[in-house]
Order: sequence, then C-alpha cells, then structure tokens
Amino acid sequence: MRLFPGTITTLAAGLALGLAGGVPAHAAPAEPAEPAAGPETVTLTGSGWGHGKGLSQYGAKGAAEQGLSAAQILDFYYPGTAPGVGGGSVKVLITADTSSNVVVQHRPRLKVRSLATGKTWKLGKRGAKRWKLTAKGGDTQLSVRTNRWRKVRVIPGQAEFKGKGGTLRLYVPGGAVDYRGKIRSVVPANGQGRDTVNVVSVEKYLRGVVPSEMPAKWHPQAVQAQAVAARTYAIFERDTNDRGVFDVWDTTQSQVYRGVAVEQPESNAAIAATAGQIRTYGGGPAFTQFSSSNGGWTASGSLPYQVAKADPYEAASGNPNNAWQVTLTAAAIEAQFPGIGDFEALEVVKDPAQGGRVTSVKITGAGGSTTLTGDQFRVRFGLRSTMFAKLA
Repeated sequence: MRLFPGTITTLAAGLALGLAGGVPAHAAPAEPAEPAAGPETVTLTGSGWGHGKGLSQYGAKGAAEQGLSAAQILDFYYPGTAPGVGGGSVKVLITADTSSNVVVQHRPRLKVRSLATGKTWKLGKRGAKRWKLTAKGGDTQLSVRTNRWRKVRVIPGQAEFKGKGGTLRLYVPGGAVDYRGKIRSVVPANGQGRDTVNVVSVEKYLRGVVPSEMPAKWHPQAVQAQAVAARTYAIFERDTNDRGVFDVWDTTQSQVYRGVAVEQPESNAAIAATAGQIRTYGGGPAFTQFSSSNGGWTASGSLPYQVAKADPYEAASGNPNNAWQVTLTAAAIEAQFPGIGDFEALEVVKDPAQGGRVTSVKITGAGGSTTLTGDQFRVRFGLRSTMFAKLA
C-alpha cells in the first residue's frame, strides 16, 4: 500500500509513545455530541385583528374619513353584491341567562302568551315585583314574586313575556339586562331545560348590535356601513340557517348584541338613515362577515364576493392593530402539541396572492411534527390575525 508522505514517521511516533506508556496507540472514540437545543422562544410580528373577510371596521373608518360614502365602502368590501331591502324580526339567544328560568321585572301593560295556543294573560297583580316562567314538563309554569314567589298558573306549551312599548328587564345570573321586544322561555334543540330568547324587530335589534361592534362616534358613513353589514348578517343567518328556537347568538358566534344599555344616538341615527338596507348576491342576502382590521389586505373566502385584495384605507385610520408582536415560549408550544416532544423549529408559509397572509404553519420537535392552517394556528395561540411573520 502506498502511504502519503509523513505517514511512516507519524505511525512510528505513535507506536513509540504507546509502548512508552504515553498516549494510547488507538484513542477511545469521542462521545456523540448532544443535539442542538431548539429556541426557547419564537417571536411573531403581525398586523390586523380578526379573520379579515368582508368589511374591515378600521378600513371603513379610514375610507369614510377619506370621503367615501357608506355605499362605496360596502361596494369595496363586498364586491359584486348589490343594494337590497330586508326586515322582519329576529330571534336572539341570550347566552347570559344560564338558568332554565326566565325572570322579568314587573311593569305596566306586561302580558304573558302561550306559544302553543296564542292565548294571552295580563299580568297586573297588586304588589308584583317580578314574574317567572319555569318548565313544567312540556308546559310552562308562571309565578309571581311579591314578598315571596307564588304559583299563578300553568301555561300550555312554551311561553313569552311581552309589553306594549318600552322595554323588558330580564334578570340573569349576576345582574339584569334591558331588552326591546319579547322574552321567551323555549325548549332548546337538545330538549334539556329551557333557553331564553329575545324576539325583536331587526331594526331594534341593531340598536344593541351596531355600537357593540363599532364605536358609535366614528364617522357617520362608517357607522352606516356597519349598520347595513350587521342588518344583512342577521337576515342571512335567519334565512339560511335552521337553529330551531333561535336565529342568532348574542356573541361573536354571530355578532355582539347587548340590548338597550349600549344604545347611542349616533348609532341609532345610522340605523335609521339606512333603514331596511341590506347587501344581496344572487337575489338573496349576502354573508356580510366583518372584522376589526384586515392588516392591510382583505382575506379570500368561499364566496365570490370574499376576495383577497389590498386595502388602502386602513393605514390612515389610526388603527392600533397596524403592528403587533407576540412571543411564544417553547413550553407553550410543547403544551399545545405534546406529541412533537422538545420543540425545535416553527416554519411559516405565506401566500403572496393574499398579501402575505399565512396559509400554514409547521411545528417540528424532536419527536415529530404537525402542520396547521394559518387560521388554526391563529385560534390555537390567540393571535390577532393570520397576517404575521416569524421574527428572524
């Protein structure tokens, strides 16, 4: 075998040292190096708040301040939809009433009605303070409170309180809320207990929605655009989904509704100025989703009028969500995905056609990996939007 220059000298020297008790002729193999530890934290920077589909509330504000009308704002955020007319009433599930009873404050001209027979009774007992509806099998028991609760009668089927004009004060665990319209005690779809539902005209319903979703003192054209979007959303939900005893939730599962307490003159004026106005597509109400801020780029959806495009109106709106930052710890990531083992890396995939909105996130650990959609990741970690990037 041919040796490279210097090999003989090196071997001889090694043998000599080994025989002399110095360095062994064959050194022990080195211990394997420990794998590099993953990062302790991952910092994400982003913009926007919400899903980004349809109307951006801060974008509407910026557009109105730049001179756009409510109709022009709606045209921009719901392209391809057309003006239409809608109304009627809506049934709102009152989620704050977690009891199976419906309790209202006594007031003049208060009545109770059987939903099964349509029969109505006037409620005018001397000294009455509160009235209560309680399930009694498939019927409803009516009780009155003076100095104590007393049974009044059993009403056939489900029942509702109503009063001519004014409002009804509903008692819920921890307080009371005033509502317009009627308050029902109804059997939910699962047949267990009773739910509380507020039946109210769409226009009066909006009085408790619009200022809950957008500051009433923003530019009037922005508030009017919000009123049309909220009206359309409620009518779409009512006409498209069959939820049995109710049409919409009073939370962000539909849109936030807080009753009479939040009503404002400015939002009431916007509702009145757009009375009955909705947006339509294909002859029916459009699904007018909206969010606080789209981060400068609207998000696409499954409907033709849910398109991805640059939003030039948010930047000048004073939007506090134009830039945000969140730091996730390795421990928090591992807690969400225990199957991956020790966290090692997070890879973000973005879609340039959607302005850089995140479409997927891959989380890798020593024991495996998992991939989520951008929206799944946003929800899992409570991020404001899917418009984010990993800080290098």
